Amino acid sequence: MAAAGRREEIELLAGPATQVIGLGGRCVYPGLIDAHMHLEQYALSLDKVDCETATREECLLRVRARASQTPAGMWILGHGWNQNSWDRYGTAPELDAAAPNNPVYLTAKSLHAGWANTEALRRAGIHASTADPPRGIIGRMPAGEPSGVVFEEAMALIAAQIAHPTAEHVQEAIDGAQAHLWRLGLTGIHDFDGPRAFRAIQALWDQRRLGIRVVKHIRREEAEQALGLGLQTGFGDEWLRTGNLKLFADGALGPRTAAMLEAYEGEPGNTGLLARTAEELAEIGLAAARSGLALAIHAIGDRANREALTALERIRSQEPPGGRLRHRIEHMQLLHPDDMRRAAASGVIASMQPIHATSDMAMAEKHWGARCRTAYAWRSLLDAGTLIAFGSDAPVEPPNPFLGLHAALTRQRADGEPGGEGWIPPQRITLTEALTAYTRAPAYACGMEESLGTLEPGRLADLFVLDQDLFSLSPDEIAAVRPAGTMVGVDWRFREF
Repeated sequence: MAAAGRREEIELLAGPATQVIGLGGRCVYPGLIDAHMHLEQYALSLDKVDCETATREECLLRVRARASQTPAGMWILGHGWNQNSWDRYGTAPELDAAAPNNPVYLTAKSLHAGWANTEALRRAGIHASTADPPRGIIGRMPAGEPSGVVFEEAMALIAAQIAHPTAEHVQEAIDGAQAHLWRLGLTGIHDFDGPRAFRAIQALWDQRRLGIRVVKHIRREEAEQALGLGLQTGFGDEWLRTGNLKLFADGALGPRTAAMLEAYEGEPGNTGLLARTAEELAEIGLAAARSGLALAIHAIGDRANREALTALERIRSQEPPGGRLRHRIEHMQLLHPDDMRRAAASGVIASMQPIHATSDMAMAEKHWGARCRTAYAWRSLLDAGTLIAFGSDAPVEPPNPFLGLHAALTRQRADGEPGGEGWIPPQRITLTEALTAYTRAPAYACGMEESLGTLEPGRLADLFVLDQDLFSLSPDEIAAVRPAGTMVGVDWRFREF
């Protein structure tokens, strides 16, 4: 941006060839940045069966409809089911009846569980005597045969049988997905998918078709290659740059694989699955930090967050002078009260998704009970001095940031549930704080705070335009807001005026 200010001041800069676009009294805001999403999975999900339904029966009807259009033997893929919205998990025989001639595999909304039919299980070699993988669970019927539901790393057994989309397919899917994101006011994302997505994004960048700024995080599976190459956080340009190394500390709330300090309500003995201890996280993390790679640790349960915080504190104590990397914890959904101030004390960024709170509130109450008072604790974390960066975790949730802003302000779903002042109202935050979490905070998290996040001279011209002033709206109205235009790098990517 060359300048920002009052109209009469800006008009003095216009020359004979300057294009002037009148906004008709509309409001301009800094471009929004989604600090946690899975770009490839989101792009590909746009063509999958939408399984986010109120009932299991409705999901099965959608599978049946897709099966009627799919040649025999070809995979039917879907995403978005949530057994907590249904009366129970689905079974393989139910999918068999809906699609008798096709293998079917439907990933859960959390992306930490999958639902398969008998043919899909057969192709994956999953049967009654198949042992659970080290960090996964194969759901079982009472007699021991597979139920059709798989959890965590057991999902890989089925995923390995599905033909990978071609590089061209992924590239075109991501290119098409950009248009959906621009219409939501998004000008940048932090992506957590794998190397196939990275190659597709690089191809778009090379072809000058990349129209959204991408921070590309690195998965644990690619850590050795990244470290061997000397890849560092922040390498790249204003369109595509390297982010952090992502590690997992646990699973998710939905399938009850998030690692807990105490057992889930009504499930004595079940404290979830701890993927890595603090010692293991610190060992991997120190090697990465010494090479210049910051960490992004997935942690949902209170034990996983404690382990992640302990690991990052140890890493901080051994980082080279002046090498203070911008480490993050992804999700940070449940914290023990004793751990609330630890992130701020260590300069750890809380990368959180406000829509998770309103999506998860019923099952959080069911499985965490009274512990929920420090779940999705934005107010407590901000008051402790923690920097919070907001995202969506799409396709786990819709990438619409206005749904996230609404959730952060109201602790309610878009339909007003649960009513009153929302779920755990003391954790609500202000509109200014929520907008910061979608703008300046993600920019800081990726080391671009001098270029992104605000409308100031010298910053990149990333912005979106609204027909109304967000600050004049009631919190209840924000979920329905839609931009009238989005600019990324001085180019209008979407405009309706």
